[in-house]
Amino acid sequence: QVQLVESGGGLVQAGGSLRLSCAASGRTFSSYAMGWFRQAPGKEREFVAGISWSGGYTYYYDLVEGRFTISRDNAKNTVYLQMNSLKPEDTAVYYCNTWPLGAWGQGTQVTVSS
Repeated sequence: QVQLVESGGGLVQAGGSLRLSCAASGRTFSSYAMGWFRQAPGKEREFVAGISWSGGYTYYYDLVEGRFTISRDNAKNTVYLQMNSLKPEDTAVYYCNTWPLGAWGQGTQVTVSS
């Protein structure tokens, strides 16, 4: 099973950018599609972006499309989420996971101030 560690979160002003990283352990990482998810306080966890095992296909939640970019480096067992033009409503704990879903990591907090 792939184990995941998210990093790169922080506090940023509205309009700013952050780049999240998700480091995966296990030799099977490159065989999985991957996704980023987020959970805001008092809300359910929601899908943000996904990427195929090869990186050739990407998918985005409507509210982040055009602002967020998902990518992966299979040689480094890492998936990234570049977040630009951040808004206060993007504030949440961000998680990565495989698809199909496996165990969740601890997530990384993103806070966008207005």
